[in-house]
Amino acid sequence: MKFNWLMVLPVALTMGFFGIAGYQLLNTQEELQQGVDTNSLRSAQQGRPAPDFDLQPLGDSAELSRADLEGNGLVIVNFFASWCPPCRAEHPTLTALAEAGAPLYGVNYRDRIDQALGFLDELGNPYDRIGRDDQARNGANWGVVAMPETFFIDDAGIVVLHFRGPVTERALRTQIRPALAEAGHSLPMLPGEEAAAETN
Repeated sequence: MKFNWLMVLPVALTMGFFGIAGYQLLNTQEELQQGVDTNSLRSAQQGRPAPDFDLQPLGDSAELSRADLEGNGLVIVNFFASWCPPCRAEHPTLTALAEAGAPLYGVNYRDRIDQALGFLDELGNPYDRIGRDDQARNGANWGVVAMPETFFIDDAGIVVLHFRGPVTERALRTQIRPALAEAGHSLPMLPGEEAAAETN
């Protein structure tokens, strides 16, 4: 009996397709954990005064306004949403930065109030103040295109760095700290980083 390659070809093509798709999916997941290369998505806000806010408080949070962004040293403004998996991935690092003394403000983006509050009840609330951007108007003014996005703003209210993607420990170490250092700014060291620095 002759071997018929035409019978095997559809199976081989199908397996090849799913293999390539699986490889691309794994690479995409790894990139989400590492953060997006901010050099590939230039920000119109970086180097300019931070835009105004028009926000409503979330839950019992104090109102977040543009005035909070000046006179407090280097502050962090994090756009997040409960429906955003990378927002969940970055939450421990943001919490650690807040606990280390970095002023952290949140903008809840296109979210339901009950789901946003549930997200914070589950993971903890590291934000000093949180505003709701239900219609994404503030996000549009700030140049936000996808969740999460984080802005680092100096004492004069100038956007020093616009980081797109989750603020993970790796992103903090390999992208955010070097970019801030180049601009003459720094963030508090986290406990794990302090231990690593002492070891080295």
